[in-house]
Amino acid sequence: MLKTRLEWTILIVIVLLLGGAWIIDSRETTTEPQNFLLTEAPIVGHLAPDFTATTPEGESFTLTDYVNRNGENGKPVVLNFWASWCGPCRLEMPHFENASLNYRDTAVILGINQAESADKIQDFRQATHVTYPLLVDQDWTVNHLYGVNNLPTTIFVDGKGVVQEVFVGTMNQAVLEDKIDKMISE
Repeated sequence: MLKTRLEWTILIVIVLLLGGAWIIDSRETTTEPQNFLLTEAPIVGHLAPDFTATTPEGESFTLTDYVNRNGENGKPVVLNFWASWCGPCRLEMPHFENASLNYRDTAVILGINQAESADKIQDFRQATHVTYPLLVDQDWTVNHLYGVNNLPTTIFVDGKGVVQEVFVGTMNQAVLEDKIDKMISE
């Protein structure tokens, strides 16, 4: 019996060593700089990073088209990072749709997709009847600029371009509207 137990122990150790060697040997390495990993996420109380992104139809949106960094108030902007495969994102989308209609004259809602194609976003828009701008970020540029690691993530930017809050997780209608109302009243 001791011999069988010893043989099993040796076999397990060999398998662990081979497995570890395989993991080390199969790691992907890159010589290209990964600058996006070094950027800081937006910090509450600081200016939101500016960006430009387009809808699947090609309409361009730039953050500084809505906010005014010169001291005068522009419109508050709500950046909602989402993906069509994200169940919680789909759950909260009707709330963002309602807010985009309720605040169309006083705030801007932008849905920034995480790495899906323009065709996929367009199909999703048609299936869900979302009317606020859904922006393509297929190469993760805006997601990395804002340090988005979890979906859904919503970033509230006031009319002066200052980040007021970074909210990770699903948001209900009342909380969303309360946060927008606070930015409008400032």
